[in-house]
Amino acid sequence: MTLFVDSHIHLDGLSAPAAMLHDARQAGIGAWVVPGTTAEGWAALLAAVAACPGAYAAPGIHPLAAEAWRPEEHLTQLRALAAEPCVVAIGEVGLDRLVAVPWARQEEVFVAMIRLALDLDLPLLLHARQATGRLLELLRRERAERVGGIFHAFSGSRETADELINLGFALGIGGVVTFPQARRLPEVICQVPPEWLVLETDAPDLAPEPYRGQENRPAYLPLIARRVAALRGWSLAETARITTANVCRLLRIPQPGRQDGPFLKEE
Repeated sequence: MTLFVDSHIHLDGLSAPAAMLHDARQAGIGAWVVPGTTAEGWAALLAAVAACPGAYAAPGIHPLAAEAWRPEEHLTQLRALAAEPCVVAIGEVGLDRLVAVPWARQEEVFVAMIRLALDLDLPLLLHARQATGRLLELLRRERAERVGGIFHAFSGSRETADELINLGFALGIGGVVTFPQARRLPEVICQVPPEWLVLETDAPDLAPEPYRGQENRPAYLPLIARRVAALRGWSLAETARITTANVCRLLRIPQPGRQDGPFLKEE
């Protein structure tokens, strides 16, 4: 019986993590990848992961936190964190036109994160808002295909999906795919090779229908999986098998173990 992997969730941001993770395990989720966003939050990130069997960490500096960048100090800290067995990627890193951090600083930090990932041979968890073109340029320039990773919260075009896949990045599919107005994303999901699709909640953000606008929960991942299954013509078990294998391949983590208790029922 294959369990799901949530490839992007902020465990350290949940209001009741222990109860929510219990519900998620009962719903068939067996592993979680938890990105970091700020240097100040890395300790809480590692603590949250340590408290959750099956969780992995991806510390990095988000564009929102780029203005506080202290290269020597932060790179030293990240190198030390990368030695921890639970650390499997550098993330959540990228570019964001919707934040007030100066663009030059965002690019400086993002390039540093790419180069660190390359040096450590760790994949990347990418973030981009209204900046995907430049993000792709920098990934190509720095030869980020040598490590690849996951593009978080993908909602772009087929052309963008193909460029990311060519660089070794899977598409992180979250709650947006369940929104009634979503048109382009479902089409892309139907068209791309299945080995480049992974699932994520981004909890506590981006809750799927019918919980949109509320706090997202780890147990909502099956709602996203069911939508992907319907689009691809897969069973729910097949969706778990494919997307879990993809995350494990890209992040080099073991398949999550079997669990006692109920599993997802086909609908």
